Amino acid sequence: MQQIHRQINQWYQKNSRDLPWRKEGVSGWEVMVSEFMLQQTPVVRVLPVWEEWMRRWPRPQDLAGEPLSEALKAWGRLGYPRRAQRLHAAAVEITTEYNGQVPRTEDALRALPGVGDYTAAAIACFAFGEPTVVVDTNIRRVHARLFGGMALPEPSPRASEFARARQVQPEDAEQANAWNISVMELGALVCTARSPKCDSCPVFESCAWIAAGQPAPHYTPKGQAWKGTDRQVRGAIMAVLREHEHPVPQASFLADLGGQEHPAYVALEKLQAESQQRERALAGLLKDGLAVLEDGGVRLPS
Repeated sequence: MQQIHRQINQWYQKNSRDLPWRKEGVSGWEVMVSEFMLQQTPVVRVLPVWEEWMRRWPRPQDLAGEPLSEALKAWGRLGYPRRAQRLHAAAVEITTEYNGQVPRTEDALRALPGVGDYTAAAIACFAFGEPTVVVDTNIRRVHARLFGGMALPEPSPRASEFARARQVQPEDAEQANAWNISVMELGALVCTARSPKCDSCPVFESCAWIAAGQPAPHYTPKGQAWKGTDRQVRGAIMAVLREHEHPVPQASFLADLGGQEHPAYVALEKLQAESQQRERALAGLLKDGLAVLEDGGVRLPS
């Protein structure tokens, strides 16, 4: 295990991506925003949005002082806008309860809006050097192949995976922190889900999956549908709301858009979503607090 630790950590030192939230002296807030944005979203899409957020809101209290609508607008097309809603709520709580300082411990982080087990462990580890056990999709996949001999981890995380992650982690706190980010990066760049670059893997000779003859996955992964879904329609409605300071007539979303030429309206119309689907998507946004009714129209929340 010590050799595997050393090989993967050394690989990271030579091959890791130069990402701004990994730089020396990065703040807990910078790491926190990156972790929220990177959930189910690739780095290439996150980078420009993260940089703009840090320019506008370098501290939690900067974001907390803005209305939620500004966070939703700045979130742009990252998708899953409830992440922006929860990040804004977390910024408010950090400002009021923690004097504007992101808490350092997993328990305190986990109590913030939108922060689950993974995000709490990642922030504590990457921002504050706490010896946490970080387990994301990439780490689960590397562990499944390297130690379990499986092509892919189980479809849903299991307690046994977290137990294994704890077992294989270095005992030294500094090495453990390096191990977390190194294994994560190995999964993102080399030990990928569809086309792993095994020839470039620093622990190729120790991999149980290679030793087993690279058996096929024991299930067929199902990708998340997007085209034609309510989620796509919700995104198109949010795009319209982001472009308007004043309420948009509710009928504009539920019936024909009346020849509107604005690109956001055009994009919504191109979906050719039935009125029932539009109504369902809009109702979902209102229920989630991502939109509000006002004077017979719909707008982003204050």
